[in-house]
Amino acid sequence: MIIRYPASSAFRSNGLTTVCKSCLSRTTKQSSRSIARNLSTASSFKIAVSGTTPQLRSEYFSANGILDKARASARRGGITTSTTQTSAIGMQNGASKVSEGTLPTPQSIQDLPHRRRQAARRAAAASAQGDLVLPPNSSSTLTESAAAAPTNSLRRLLPILLSLSKPRLSVLVVLTACATYSLYPVPEMLSPSLTDAPSLSTLTLLFLTTGTTLCAASANAFNMLYEPKWDAMMSRTRNRPLVRKLISTRGAVAFAILSGLAGTTALYFGVNPTVSFLGALNIALYAGVYTPMKRVSAVNTWVGAIVGGIPPLMGWAAAAGQSATEAGDWRELLLGEQNAGGWILAALLVAWQFPHFMSLSWSIREEYKNAGYKMLCWINPNRNGRVALRYSLAFFPICFGLCYYNITEWTFAVASTPINVWLVREAVRFWKLEGQKGSAKGLFWASVWHLPVVMILAMVEKKGMWQRVWRAAVGEPYPDDDEAWLEEDDEDEAV
Repeated sequence: MIIRYPASSAFRSNGLTTVCKSCLSRTTKQSSRSIARNLSTASSFKIAVSGTTPQLRSEYFSANGILDKARASARRGGITTSTTQTSAIGMQNGASKVSEGTLPTPQSIQDLPHRRRQAARRAAAASAQGDLVLPPNSSSTLTESAAAAPTNSLRRLLPILLSLSKPRLSVLVVLTACATYSLYPVPEMLSPSLTDAPSLSTLTLLFLTTGTTLCAASANAFNMLYEPKWDAMMSRTRNRPLVRKLISTRGAVAFAILSGLAGTTALYFGVNPTVSFLGALNIALYAGVYTPMKRVSAVNTWVGAIVGGIPPLMGWAAAAGQSATEAGDWRELLLGEQNAGGWILAALLVAWQFPHFMSLSWSIREEYKNAGYKMLCWINPNRNGRVALRYSLAFFPICFGLCYYNITEWTFAVASTPINVWLVREAVRFWKLEGQKGSAKGLFWASVWHLPVVMILAMVEKKGMWQRVWRAAVGEPYPDDDEAWLEEDDEDEAV
């Protein structure tokens, strides 16, 4: 016996939001044919028994129980499932029995074609996101904390401002600038024996840290101001303060402008004008070029990599400004062979961002696509893997260059090889499998560990550092001090 569901099953209160138009039309047509077939069967039986043509009157339709129940249930906003079943045995005996009762629950609406397709897409997206385990988003955590705090309170304002500055990204920017500052080769002319000033000023480092932090906060706030509409479409960004309207647009603009002005001012007077210019340039590139380009071309990733390479140059120029012998302008602080180390460290940060971002973006490629961001992860997945592999291989010559230009000892080239090999191995898997089978997750975490390990190794293997430590420990004089003593003895003998 085939059970036909009545048309009324499509009129439940949530029917219009759970059943598409084509399925609703198909269900209604099938139910209409079922009722018409039952009516036709009953009428034919009456004709066969009585031998007369049935006279259908208008009262028949108003007295029909099914239609009465449908009208009454529709008025209440719901419907009681009912149907008329014709028994084959009763038909043979010349009687039609209409039985009312609750039908077995029909197949889930999710079994309808469009629901199956939607479920498949959700499952694929969940599987992709599950392939890459990201740490909790600090901006989202701060936003939740701010939302729970009293309105117009300091406990609410501080987390909102921190969330606008993207604290994790800002900390990464500051650490790269400070690491490069510490890697600058200290010239002998600044050794304590020849000057009262320390080799690298702690006060300069403080201004560098403060100014870089404020510049990064300004750039990130401008980035959020440009994208609230599209941030709401992505799971990673839909909890940002501007999306949740925890702060007004005017307030966010004021924070971005003030932090940018304060940061560049601190760098100008506390460090040098060249570093201040680089900080302002980074704000302009990140907020004015990279952010809008994300919706125009996949080249935005390369622009973002350049933005990430500027903080190392800021740290290098801050240290170089303390040993400047001429005008101390940007040519002296950034150009020339003596400043090649700063550009190599900037190249290290540029190269690192490609395997890191390509693996990160792969797991949320559908969200980038739906939001309209032009990323290689969904435009050209194969090229996405090739780019990650290409820049992973670049770390070998970069680490070799740091040794060649006397930024680190030659042992750094050996010590950095294992971590570089690990990154390249994960990049090869990511390229071959196009992010599948956990390759995106493997490359992401390899990149997360790669940068701090390489930077720490470089600082540990800084050129001449352990020689200075050994001389200080055993009390041996510096070679320059010996030469100075010899010159003084010669002068005394001449007198």
